[in-house]
Amino acid sequence: MWRMTPDELLTTTRTVRKRLDLTRPVPIELIRECLEIALQAPSGSNRQGWHWIVVTDPDARASIAEVYRRGWDAYHGSGVSAGTLFADDPERAAVQRRVGDSAAYLAEHIGEVPVLVIPCLRVAKLPEGNQAGLWGSLHPAVWNYMLAARARGLGTAWTSLHLPHEREVAEILGLPEDVRQGALVPTAYYTGETFRPAPRQPLEEVLHLDRW
Repeated sequence: MWRMTPDELLTTTRTVRKRLDLTRPVPIELIRECLEIALQAPSGSNRQGWHWIVVTDPDARASIAEVYRRGWDAYHGSGVSAGTLFADDPERAAVQRRVGDSAAYLAEHIGEVPVLVIPCLRVAKLPEGNQAGLWGSLHPAVWNYMLAARARGLGTAWTSLHLPHEREVAEILGLPEDVRQGALVPTAYYTGETFRPAPRQPLEEVLHLDRW
């Protein structure tokens, strides 16, 4: 396990796409360790209503990849994908083009990633209106998983481009109708050196004290 301070772990856990090692197997015991840490996350009313689908079967991964690529094609053709944002800011536009390139790479190779983790909630019906409270009982646990993976030398990416075709993935995996997917997290060892904090907007541009 990597020895990192909490601040280092929190500021260097990056989205990994091109640097996922597609050839090195990931022991299931390591994924279980990460999920045990995921389960320590908070959830509304301590319901702990999450479920975790860990997909390692090559045929299942290939089938999910086909669905994912259709989601990617629609997103990429929408005109508002990551690679097209901030076109009027040369510095940010260059970063966004790199993000778009890496997202395209992941779409092409996601079926080759050794482990796909799909976090889910079991809910009879999605509520109308704002669903922040519902998904707020899952997303902290997903981030816990990604942090635990980083601490163990694994790279992850949070993506959700398959969700417009959620039922197709549910059928591939045999999920009950009341199980809703919240994300898709490809997981693998990563290649190259370690990661650094990413450039971000200055805090003063997004901080509001007491009122907007």
